[in-house]
Amino acid sequence: MKEKTLSKNIDDIYKEKTSSTYWEPNQIEPVGLYFWPLNFQKIFLWLTSTISNPRLYIQLVILAITWFFLTPDLDVMKELEFEWIILIYIRNVFLLFLVVAPIHYWLYVKKAQGTKFKFNSKWPNMNEKKFLFNNQTKDNIFWSIISGCSIWSCYEILTYWVFANGYFLFHVSSEDSHIYFIISLLVVPHIHKHHFFLVHRLLHYKFLYKNAHYLHHKNVNTTPWSGLAMHPIEHFLYLSAALIFWIIPAHPIHAVYVLQIASLQAVWGHCGFAKITFKNFTVNNNVYHHYLHHKKYECNYGDPNIPWDRLFGSFDDGSKKSLLTTKK
Repeated sequence: MKEKTLSKNIDDIYKEKTSSTYWEPNQIEPVGLYFWPLNFQKIFLWLTSTISNPRLYIQLVILAITWFFLTPDLDVMKELEFEWIILIYIRNVFLLFLVVAPIHYWLYVKKAQGTKFKFNSKWPNMNEKKFLFNNQTKDNIFWSIISGCSIWSCYEILTYWVFANGYFLFHVSSEDSHIYFIISLLVVPHIHKHHFFLVHRLLHYKFLYKNAHYLHHKNVNTTPWSGLAMHPIEHFLYLSAALIFWIIPAHPIHAVYVLQIASLQAVWGHCGFAKITFKNFTVNNNVYHHYLHHKKYECNYGDPNIPWDRLFGSFDDGSKKSLLTTKK
């Protein structure tokens, strides 16, 4: 049974086709800034979708609570001491569970919406020898917590220590320039998308794929816990976006923000559903491009609204013609 939605939101770019067994858009159409001549309709759609996306505000609330209530004073962090270091790690583990566990429970344990809006109609086989403990979820949680949260925390801890001791090349405080501080904070997600493409493309070269990235790609039929399930080498590269804010005019909160985006928003790109429905409330989750990456391996290395996949010929729009050439 087909379902139609009427909206002026960017989600209409994805021409929806639903059935009781699968969900797939006919075609992915990029929007945003990277078109010449400038396409103001695509820019408008990109801006409105960004501003109206509840995930943006959830992420900003998490950042504010983290910075103002769950982070020690900078004076305390001039010395690398166990007490505050372990606090940062425990806090990050808690944040990851707070974001990922409820979504995983709703979609894959309770199966509250069945396969409605699910890209792959099959449920993951949780008894597979390729995973640690012969279980995809346990494997994903292990790598996310033991490696992911550890390296995430290391980058964050070192950022605080460097800033507290005045080792930053440039220091920007909210008091110095309110406008620059706010604008640069809003630009952080965009910087992350460019960094993600570059690192992800690098990880697909033979040596790094064979020795690191293969672990993440064990998850073909992904779940929310798959997002941060990576080899330590991949975590080191993937989370290195924090280092950008060591060398450009920035505040440590910018580095913290990019780390939280990389660690917490990975859940959306791997949850396996185009929409998550809670009674009468629906969260639109346009991540079909990344589902295709896990399905085909050699396409869609970055965000569809960033130009690199289109420039390098690795963009897959999800059309029928593309789907027929899926690599097994």
